[in-house]
Amino acid sequence: MKSGSSRSKIIFHIDMNSFYASVEMADHPELRGKPLAIAGNPEERKGVIVTSSYEARKYGVKTTMLVGEAKRLCPSLLIRRPNFERYKEVSQAMFSLLREVTPMVQPVSIDEGYIDVTDVASSHYPPDLAKEIQQRIYQELQVPCSIGIAPNKFLAKMASDMKKPMGITILRKRDLSRKLWPLPVRDMNGVGEKTNEKLKKIGIETIEDLATKEEYEVKALLGINGQKLHQRANGFDDREVDPEAIHSFKSIGTSTTLPEDTTSETHINETFRKLADKVENRMKRKNVVGQQIQIMIRYNNRKTVTRSRSLQEYVDKREDIWREAVDLFEEHWNQQPIRLLGITLSELVERTEAVEQLNLFSYEWVAEKEPLYKAMEELRQKYGEGIFHKAKTPPATISTSFQKDFLDD
Repeated sequence: MKSGSSRSKIIFHIDMNSFYASVEMADHPELRGKPLAIAGNPEERKGVIVTSSYEARKYGVKTTMLVGEAKRLCPSLLIRRPNFERYKEVSQAMFSLLREVTPMVQPVSIDEGYIDVTDVASSHYPPDLAKEIQQRIYQELQVPCSIGIAPNKFLAKMASDMKKPMGITILRKRDLSRKLWPLPVRDMNGVGEKTNEKLKKIGIETIEDLATKEEYEVKALLGINGQKLHQRANGFDDREVDPEAIHSFKSIGTSTTLPEDTTSETHINETFRKLADKVENRMKRKNVVGQQIQIMIRYNNRKTVTRSRSLQEYVDKREDIWREAVDLFEEHWNQQPIRLLGITLSELVERTEAVEQLNLFSYEWVAEKEPLYKAMEELRQKYGEGIFHKAKTPPATISTSFQKDFLDD
């Protein structure tokens, strides 16, 4: 759905502030105003901080920090286990509230999304509308949010980061040189640590440096992504707010932080089995299969690596996913202690569209299974379809995955 008007768009980016901690404070008022952190394993000093309240951040407590380190920085820090089911409920309520303002709502994660209020703004002054939304979310859900107002998604996202918590920031193209360009390029949405290091090598330290650099130089360094970053640094972004985007996806994955760093192959293999099980469950719900697998490995020194490979066949079964993930892990593991593991399947297609190509490689595998298939079919004909029972699929569990399928996790 697109606006029929050619006038400048008015986009809001709504960003829930310290979302998990804020939901805990809403549900438990005695926690308000206190330094609070959410951690997967608060009893263990090696547990990892998922998020923290602004009161805790004043002491230097940060996401991914170990519980022990956070406690040293803030001895009075309160730590709670995450309640993902509750966070999902509040997220759904928040997006439902936004859809009462306009149907042009695009969730991008459990705690943030865009809305296109171009049509609504004809009868509402945008800053007043943003204030109304912000206050209503706080009054009805008791959670704070910041809102960025801009003519496109990139600038709205950057604006919402400029004042937290409970901020409302307007960022127009004419404001770029004053509000956006002085910021370090690392603060720019879409610039990660590796990209930042590459940009530094060609003298780009600030967003202004990126905006004023010749586009071809940035594209030569970073490819098409460099071209996009250059355009956005200059305030251009033609992406629409797409309410249907939440239903599209390019990958399905999940990850888990281990209760303690490990080099145990048994523990690692078992963790991969659990991850493969979750990925299979999600793929079944989406009715898709995938042909590329990626694993994520985070070591105890926080170094994170990802490795992927294309597969000869489409896969969707946990055993296949597990086998490929472990094989990829064994190929790339440096034997150092592991803190986090993840599996992602990509190059997804609808199951009905996946036609197996019986090439030289897959034919051998299918041929080897043919006697088994024949025996199973004979038993079905003799004793009925019910002779073979599929193992029950364990109920899906909520994880810290930020994939687009969070709303129906």
